[in-house]
Amino acid sequence: MAKDKYSMPQSTAGLIRYFDEEQEAIKFKPEHVAAFCIGIIALEIALKFTLV
Repeated sequence: MAKDKYSMPQSTAGLIRYFDEEQEAIKFKPEHVAAFCIGIIALEIALKFTLV
């Protein structure tokens, strides 16, 4: 005999909001994160070629 399938209501499946944490967290703009990553990559490349 097949097992009964249980399903979650579609209105709340996987959608959870944490309002308290959202207000306390440090927020960065996507542009700042991209610039930081590019800066780290440029620093690593510069250090690689100066130490060889």
